[in-house]
Amino acid sequence: MTEYLTTIGLEVHAQARTASKMFDACSADYAGGDPNSRTSVVSLGLPGSLPVVNRRAIEMAALSGLAINCTINLHSIFARKSYIYPDLPKGYQITQYDQPLCSDGWIEIQGDDGNPKRVGIERLHIEEDTGRLVHAGDGTSLVDYNRSGVPLMEIVSAPDIASPEEARRYFQKLRQILMWIGVNNGDMEHGELRCDANVSIRPATQQEYGVKVEIKNMNSFRAVERALAYEVERQIKALQAGERIIQETRGWNEALGKTVGQRSKEFAHDYRYFPEPDIPPLMLDEEWLAARKAELPELPDARRVRFETAYGLSTQDAELLTSERPIADYYEVAVTKAQAVNGSAKDVANWVVGELFRLLNESGAPTDSMATRLPPQHIAELLDLLAKGSITRTVAKQVFEESFRSGGKPAQIVADKGLTQISDTDALTTLAREVIAKNPKPVTEYRNGKTSAIQFLVGQIMKATRGQANPQTARSVLETELQNDGEA
Repeated sequence: MTEYLTTIGLEVHAQARTASKMFDACSADYAGGDPNSRTSVVSLGLPGSLPVVNRRAIEMAALSGLAINCTINLHSIFARKSYIYPDLPKGYQITQYDQPLCSDGWIEIQGDDGNPKRVGIERLHIEEDTGRLVHAGDGTSLVDYNRSGVPLMEIVSAPDIASPEEARRYFQKLRQILMWIGVNNGDMEHGELRCDANVSIRPATQQEYGVKVEIKNMNSFRAVERALAYEVERQIKALQAGERIIQETRGWNEALGKTVGQRSKEFAHDYRYFPEPDIPPLMLDEEWLAARKAELPELPDARRVRFETAYGLSTQDAELLTSERPIADYYEVAVTKAQAVNGSAKDVANWVVGELFRLLNESGAPTDSMATRLPPQHIAELLDLLAKGSITRTVAKQVFEESFRSGGKPAQIVADKGLTQISDTDALTTLAREVIAKNPKPVTEYRNGKTSAIQFLVGQIMKATRGQANPQTARSVLETELQNDGEA
């Protein structure tokens, strides 16, 4: 039995991909200009400025809530969260508190025991992002308010996560869903998707949760897992030494590989929440909600299951092909085109998961460029050439890569480079005799009963023909020539 139990909850902040900011018409493209060039009287919190709610941001938040199985509350309100910090120009943040837009959802992940596990979602609310502090080398700090006011969704999990590994899988799954439905870019390096964690430890015999510690400054999946693993170990060692865990906020130091204390953890009453007086309650209706449900695409889990059942794919291949929506969309188009020339869904999966993924990785091309780099029709054309015996599989790989790099059609590449499969028996017989004459050792081994030695000889013919020889015909003529020579 485990001596200590770990309890983790994640607070994920995801920027909504809107053109304008949460409460004004200023551009939300905060990375697209010089510092403080994407600001307005509203995002700077100047006296007399009034906020106006961004309709599309609310739609995106509701869409996200539906994707993670939340209840969409038709009545919600905005609140002021008061705290003083340089990146918060008004001295308060407009957010939601006791009446959020979305609540009571869940995400399914793989638990540590290998079985599916549901992690509850307590709430998803919409708020405005803060500015960004830029720390200079001379010890001074500057403030860039370009990001101030960008729509931000805060997604708060229930304390259902039992390990750092489960926390990483939960965060990865949430990122996949948000990117899949098009509401977030998933860019953690530039802060478009951020994560804070709350973690506590308690003896396995203790019913109540241990003291909660918050961890910040984690900008990758690896950082989330490493930071939580360190913090779990730190708290266990402290308890074993008879020390008291204090409720605090700690930051993850990637260079040191440890969490570092920053400040004592605030409580809700410290923020002095009260209803935002400049924004009326958000009142939605069933017709509006129905439109959001209609906007929701088939989600990755449902598509993975469909790929397994409809196309006969393995779970591993189906997971890879639904890891991102552009990949899944590309695959389905390629399957439709391949089936028109009697190609199979499994063949398409093999080429996409194998060769196409390899080439994308080597070139550094993003997945959403797949259709441009290698149109789905080209995979269908390649499968058709293989089925007709026009090219060998070895040549097919060469043609596939050339098509990816140049954009040329497979049939045209085969014609231009003279890559048509060689099946002429007379021509291959001549080559077989040359190969036999040059390789006496495997020839002797074959005639002495080691029949597998013929594979080396077949390989020599394939090498001599640059992979264009029909391997079955090459083997057949070799067997005939070896038998004839042996009898002579």
